[in-house]
This record gives sequence, structure tokens and C-alpha cells, in this order.
Amino acid sequence: MTETGFVPKARYMMRALELAAQAAAMGEVPVGAVVVQKSTGRIIGEGYNRREADRSPLAHAEIMAIDAASRTLGGWRLLDSALYVTLEPCPMCAGAILHARLEQVVYGTADPKGGAVDSVEQLFTLPYNWTPEVHAGLLQAECAQILRDFFRELRLKKQAEKIARNGISML
Repeated sequence: MTETGFVPKARYMMRALELAAQAAAMGEVPVGAVVVQKSTGRIIGEGYNRREADRSPLAHAEIMAIDAASRTLGGWRLLDSALYVTLEPCPMCAGAILHARLEQVVYGTADPKGGAVDSVEQLFTLPYNWTPEVHAGLLQAECAQILRDFFRELRLKKQAEKIARNGISML
């Protein structure tokens, strides 16, 4: 990835974390994303996971934010833009990032099971006609914690449902 002197800003990742919390409140995996126009510092697109709500495998936070940014700008090329996302993008979202021509990707925490930027795959190192600059680890602890909390609560809920189904007493 090329270095352009771009310095990621925590306030944009904080907004992505707020969006992730909205997703969690809906029972969605808590991932949030914002697209920022670099020259103005304006957020031009936001999104959070809505796969369950929309019943769509495409409703990832990054896709929602990229789509909103494209609509804001009136075109599909998101030059002069950076994507902030709480979790390392998956292969589908990494492909959308390439196609949208985003200049930078800033993600909070790695996804060791599905990440396509640094973890499982390194999609942006392949010889595509566009390569975004990547910054990893911004507010990593906060981004990882919201995921841990969500999945811990989900496991506890499933255990309680199993106990209720089977009539097992906790005493």
C-alpha cells in the first residue's frame, strides 16, 4: 500500500462504533462503517450490518456505507474518500472497496476468520487496477470489545433458550 501522509482520525472510527452499537441493538453483528470525503472531512456515507433485518447477505456495513456515499456524490467512483470500518473487511466488501475506488481503508480490529485485507487473504496486494492505502488497528481495543460483548451475550442467550427448552433447572 502506498503511503500518502494520510492520518486516520479517531472521531470517524468513533462514529463507526456508534453505528456498530446500533447494529448490536438490532441483534446484528456489531460492525459499523463511514465513508469520509478526505478534502472536506465530511461523512458522505454511513452503514451498519443489516443482514438479518434486510434478510440479505449483501447488507454488510461497508456495502451500506459505500452505497450511501455513492448516492451522496452522484457517482460510483469514491475518489478522495476513506472508509472507516470497525472490523477488517471480508472478500465481498474488499471487492466493493476496489470497485468504488476508495483511496484509503481504515479498520479497527482484524477478522482472523474472514478478513480479506490482512488476515485470511490479502486481496489488496493482488495486481488489480486499484489499490487502496490501508491503516489497521485504529481504536482496536474498542472495536474488538463490542464484538466480544455481542457474541458473549449471544452465547448466554442461546444457553438460556436451550435450558428453557429442555426444562433444566439452574439450581
